[in-house]
Order: sequence, then structure tokens, then C-alpha cells
Amino acid sequence: MLHVGLREANMHFSKYLKLVREGQEVIVTERGKPVAVIKPLTKEGTPEDKIKSLEDRVILRMAGKGRLPLGRTIAIEGKPLSETIIEGREERF
Repeated sequence: MLHVGLREANMHFSKYLKLVREGQEVIVTERGKPVAVIKPLTKEGTPEDKIKSLEDRVILRMAGKGRLPLGRTIAIEGKPLSETIIEGREERF
């Protein structure tokens, strides 16, 4: 990744855009701190490719594929949370 100052990027934008077209990512900085990333767009894939990407990032789960890995289960003592919620609702009325 190439880091470039905001002023430099502004003055020579076409130069950096050419690098982006070639596959390079350009990080634009302001006073040494990153403020933006200019990167090539990913090519549009088939709907199946998009669905697979969402599944890989655990954003989407197709029906019939089982449960999502939500982490480990922790056992705690005491009454179930559902009972506590019901009691709290009853106390308000």
C-alpha cells in the first residue's frame, strides 16, 4: 500500500488513479494520519458469488445449512433469563 499526503494526492490525482487501476491501494493521509483509501473496485460476480461471499463473512446463512457458530455456551447458576424478564414485566403492571 502506498501512503500519500492529501495535498500530493490532490495535485497528482490522475497519477494515483492510474496506480489504482493497476491494482495498487493508495492511502491518503492528512497530517500523517490516514483519512481515506483509494482501491480498485472488485469485479461484479454472479449472484452465487455474492451469496458465497456473504456466507463466508457470516452475514448470510442459507436455509438448511445448520446453525451459525455463535461461540461457546456458558452455564450460569440461577433461574433462566426468560423468567427474570417475565417477572420484571409483571412488576411494572
